[in-house]
Amino acid sequence: MNDRKRLGMLTPSSNTVLEPVTYAMLADLPDVTAHFGRFKVTEIALSDQALGQFDDSQILRAAELLAHAKVDVIAWNGTSAAWIGFESDERLCERITAATGIPACTTVLAYREIFRRQGISRVGLVSPYTDDVQRRIQANWGAAGFVCTAERHLGITDNFSFAEISEETINGMIREVVGQGCEAVVVLCTNMNGARVGSALEAELGVPVYDSVAVTLWKSLATASTDPSRMKGWGGLFRLD
Repeated sequence: MNDRKRLGMLTPSSNTVLEPVTYAMLADLPDVTAHFGRFKVTEIALSDQALGQFDDSQILRAAELLAHAKVDVIAWNGTSAAWIGFESDERLCERITAATGIPACTTVLAYREIFRRQGISRVGLVSPYTDDVQRRIQANWGAAGFVCTAERHLGITDNFSFAEISEETINGMIREVVGQGCEAVVVLCTNMNGARVGSALEAELGVPVYDSVAVTLWKSLATASTDPSRMKGWGGLFRLD
């Protein structure tokens, strides 16, 4: 009997962080592998052109190709629903499963699940995004009961450039939102190097730090019937009840 689990992940085309970070996180789980499919995403903005990158049709084409690898889950490893709306990811998951027969999950829906399970209502939001994208995220999450009581963002639109943000900068942003007051910190972008920084800081600061790449992996493991608590050294996320 083959007990290997294959995690399928849909990836923005210009993302250079989530693949190596996911591989690093899975290094101690030899029976779990990650497999990636890309579709075009180069800019994060609220223009029609930028929003059109997340049209379900191109994501579904990528998902159908990823299904050829007989993965156990297909995860949209990206945060677009944070500014487009939770319902966009709900619809996407339904369409992926209908098209492939494979369970689906997303980064943003996983965040919502974590907040609800942990009773978190006051969030510190860290992102690389522009003022208007950040405001849209705050409005969407606030309407769902997750108020961003503290936030820091960098005003960048070029998706590739998010990966160039230093861990030192991310460290400082996390510290600043914790200083303003929040129940948990969210590093909202799957192309920021926040996973290692966040897991180290939460032990120091006493506040959970939920990095987007880590959150997606946590939900992918659970959806593929693999115990997330097998992950060691990457923060309290993987020890949630």
